[in-house]
Amino acid sequence: MRISKRAGDWHISFKYDYQPNPTPKEGDIIGVDVGINALATCSDGRIFSNVKAYKQAKKRLTGYQRRVSKKKIGSKNRAKAVKRLAKAHKKVADIRADALHKLTTWLAKNHSTIVIEDLNISGMLKNHKLASAIADCGFYEFKRQLTYKCEWYDSVLVIADRFYPSSQLCSNCGHQQKMPLNVRTYECANCGFKADRDFNAAVNLANYVY
Repeated sequence: MRISKRAGDWHISFKYDYQPNPTPKEGDIIGVDVGINALATCSDGRIFSNVKAYKQAKKRLTGYQRRVSKKKIGSKNRAKAVKRLAKAHKKVADIRADALHKLTTWLAKNHSTIVIEDLNISGMLKNHKLASAIADCGFYEFKRQLTYKCEWYDSVLVIADRFYPSSQLCSNCGHQQKMPLNVRTYECANCGFKADRDFNAAVNLANYVY
């Protein structure tokens, strides 16, 4: 057991043996494409919006940070400003975690097999233009939560190979073509099939296990 204090709030954590709790499944296999525009696009057509907690709070956080920098080091006023900043950051983290918990719980409880991509998150964060938006999505936390929740609810988590071209394949005929990041609609040059880029990728992920 461990007791800790974070942003003025007390937390207690402990370990215990959890027995799997299988749940009735409403679906068999579902592919999930995670991204910045939508947190998750599923192969059944459902879309989960990205709450973008950090982006929404960025101006407020900048203001709190500025107040901290203006206070005298070691003063009570600085300590109060630091506490306000910490609470604001905690609120951002809590909003993001809540959205991820709702998504991952729904996926694990209601689907026998969930297929996601093995994203190179550290590599993605090297893109300075997108790093903030990527970090705001919580991709690593999404995978972590889904991993243990699939064990809880007796589901199977399949992680597609990092080099599986889910965004480049036509989910209708299997044709492969280049897909620049700025192109949001997949238009197959072979069969003429058109679909939202993320939805097409999610369907390809669902097909990955076949």
